[in-house]
Amino acid sequence: MTGKFDAQQEVTDRIIAAIEAGTPPWRKPWTGDRGGAAFPLRACGEPYRGINVILLWLEADAKGYTSPHWFTYRQAQELGAHVRKGEKSAPVIKFGTFDTEKAEPAGEDAATRKVMFTKLYHVFNADQIDGLAEGYYRRPEPARDLGTEPDAELEAFFAATGAVIETSDDPRAYYNPVADRIHMPPVRTFESAGAYYATLAHEAAHWTGHGTRLDRIKKFADRKAYAFEELVAELGNVILCTHLGLTPDFEQSGAYVESWLKALKEDKRAIFRAAAEGQKAADLLLALADVDEKEAAA
Repeated sequence: MTGKFDAQQEVTDRIIAAIEAGTPPWRKPWTGDRGGAAFPLRACGEPYRGINVILLWLEADAKGYTSPHWFTYRQAQELGAHVRKGEKSAPVIKFGTFDTEKAEPAGEDAATRKVMFTKLYHVFNADQIDGLAEGYYRRPEPARDLGTEPDAELEAFFAATGAVIETSDDPRAYYNPVADRIHMPPVRTFESAGAYYATLAHEAAHWTGHGTRLDRIKKFADRKAYAFEELVAELGNVILCTHLGLTPDFEQSGAYVESWLKALKEDKRAIFRAAAEGQKAADLLLALADVDEKEAAA
């Protein structure tokens, strides 16, 4: 008899393995022959959220999929398409609740309470399926190099969030929670404008944690907890960058990988909590800039 399947442990183990191998999916460039950043979408076109975004990137990167669309076996059949023989599915987590009776003293009616559960189900990328409409497939595009000049649309996006962004010759990018300000080196010192805005996205994710916004940073006063905040910022950065068509820049994050691994191994729920907090950070920045989530993910 096999033991109960632990969905959280399965996901955490997969992500730890990718980080330890030095190839977490979000470190790979999403331009050029991989077709750019493909935000994972459900069969209905709705964007995936939180941990499932990371999980499907992990699968897409390993298999080289370029389409953003994912389907269950039945959903593909309902569209008159079919999964190719021998193709392997990718795991996705469903979160939900169910009602259960709560014991009450004799003579009183039993009460009901909601219990949270996680369930694993499986999906296939459009690249594994034949017979779908052409719009479900994504063809690789040439790499897009933004150079080192500011990008007007991205400048407008970050300005619209209301974050105070200061620039100086200091070669450091950071968020100062006391002053509630982001500091960035000049855009001209970056290899590309994309790298600049990806780095800015990371700091903006930290900015969302201020007490006047998501009120997250003060909870992470000690060193171990702050490493978790860095993971939150990186995952928020990944989600936001993919919405904006940017490649996240993890070059400044190498020092935190060991801390992330320790946190993940000690608490299998850490990656889920970090992904949820990262999603909130991305959601807030998109909302402040008045960007529709579906529009951004398209």
